[in-house]
Amino acid sequence: MLANGAKLEYKKKSDASGAYKELQGLKEIPDCGIEPEKVENTGLKDKNKQYENGIGDLGDMTYKFKYENKSVTSTYRVLRQAQENGDVLSFKETLSDGTTTEYDAEVSVKRTGGGVNGVVDVEAKMTICSDLKVTDPS
Repeated sequence: MLANGAKLEYKKKSDASGAYKELQGLKEIPDCGIEPEKVENTGLKDKNKQYENGIGDLGDMTYKFKYENKSVTSTYRVLRQAQENGDVLSFKETLSDGTTTEYDAEVSVKRTGGGVNGVVDVEAKMTICSDLKVTDPS
């Protein structure tokens, strides 16, 4: 499946009844999933080391957007303001097949550099503050 058609939406975490608003200019979506820590749990009579899965580490998820800063609703301004305020936002990523992933995160934003014929982007790194809620398409 191509990433084409994917979108990322947000709302304030405190706004439980509010509708999500789409962040414009999405260019890249990150890997998404839980990677559990491998924990050694070997007994004294075991012939080989024994392991089990520990708690998961979601890591950071970084999205890439087109740089645009002409309006107060531009992705760069919205996410930068959330970073400056220390807001936790609720996010909803929707893939073209209808699969959604929802989570809460603090965001850190940076504008990428550029050069001759180089594109300037916005990178938004999500520090996940919740579990992932994945909903399969119907």
